Amino acid sequence: MAKSSGFECTECGWQAPKWVGRCGECQQWGTVVEAGQKTGIAARQVRTNLPGAGKVARPITEFAGDSVTHAPTGIGEFDRVLGGGLVPGATVLLSGEPGVGKSTLLLEVASKAAQQGRRVLYVSAEESIGQVRMRGERTGAMHDTLFLASENDLGSVLGQIEAVEPALVIIDSVQTIASDTVEGAAGGPSQVREVAATLIRVAKATGIPVILVGHVTKDGNVAGPRVLEHLVDVVCHFEGDRHTALRFVRSLKNRFGPTDEVGCFEMAGTGIQEVPDPSGLFLSRSTGAVSGTCATIAMEGKRALPVEVQALVTKSNTPNPRRVTSGVDSARVAMILAVLERRLGLKIGADDVYVSTVGGVKLTEPAADLAIALALASAVADRPLPHTLAAFGEISLAGEIRPVTAESHRRGEATRMGFSRVVDASSETLQAAKSLAYGASRQEG
Repeated sequence: MAKSSGFECTECGWQAPKWVGRCGECQQWGTVVEAGQKTGIAARQVRTNLPGAGKVARPITEFAGDSVTHAPTGIGEFDRVLGGGLVPGATVLLSGEPGVGKSTLLLEVASKAAQQGRRVLYVSAEESIGQVRMRGERTGAMHDTLFLASENDLGSVLGQIEAVEPALVIIDSVQTIASDTVEGAAGGPSQVREVAATLIRVAKATGIPVILVGHVTKDGNVAGPRVLEHLVDVVCHFEGDRHTALRFVRSLKNRFGPTDEVGCFEMAGTGIQEVPDPSGLFLSRSTGAVSGTCATIAMEGKRALPVEVQALVTKSNTPNPRRVTSGVDSARVAMILAVLERRLGLKIGADDVYVSTVGGVKLTEPAADLAIALALASAVADRPLPHTLAAFGEISLAGEIRPVTAESHRRGEATRMGFSRVVDASSETLQAAKSLAYGASRQEG
């Protein structure tokens, strides 16, 4: 019997004298194979994945430029994130937490495409045909050109694509489909890589756009090997709080469009609905003046959104005062509290501090620093700010208000939403901002 030449990891090349389930270097599961098997897989991938293999390289000026055409999906917010629609032969990866609404959104995409007379193949590897049909009846996605299949085998999925000849393929999800040519259970790194690579080759060869649903880990990253995100053309992340109806689709990678766009949706009993103008969703509807609130203009991609920041400062009854945040970065709030206490003399160190946003939106950019500082100062002084005031700007450790990006766009959105006064780095200093919060009256102006 021939002796094995050893085992290697297909991810990092780590070698071992015998087979192990987990790589000792990169800690990936199911990536250790025989050295000969690894070479065969790599050679097969090189022969299959490289277009024009064996052709002589030519100067770039001799190649004709192909214009990228986007086919609208019928959902404006999703087209906004994709850069105008789906590109023929493109592969889109949509990730998100369980239950956030990925399947509902993609069934709506399939329904819109079917309404246009295009054949759509929806492959559900997690749900039965009956479950998908029940959702389709609830959302109104009942069309003769929308084909459903429940498959877990890659070969069967390819057979369905060949039989239906669709104009759009949706796979829900890539981690639950397995190939019989690769060892390991579905969802393993080798299986996910092989399934994704095969579907991408089919998409490029036939010109059929393919949308893949991807699971996420507890950290929010796409489950499986990192190479999955490199293989696909577009990576979108579907996020939202289960306790609120608002959902966001963010573009993290896009070879055919911008990577800073955000689509806004709202979950309803009849399915998912797009929100073309989400301005006003993140502002409170209180008619009376309340201390500890300040509006800011946040940038979600290229879209400016007014968001209200609320702060509450109370006397602490514990030796360690609480710092509770929701929708804002806790580390950023701690830094702003330190700047307010050191540079402006606000005594907040012994108090409980609560900072939150309205509507469940998350503020990650430093442009919200000034609004947070004004809300905190207003809460300490117990004096409300005018409803017609909006603030944005980054606060440094030296107590300076630094300018932020897209200031003109933010100002334009503030004016459109009825904010007559905008506080930013060009108009105020941090000391003046404190005086503004402390000297604010209950009268508008």
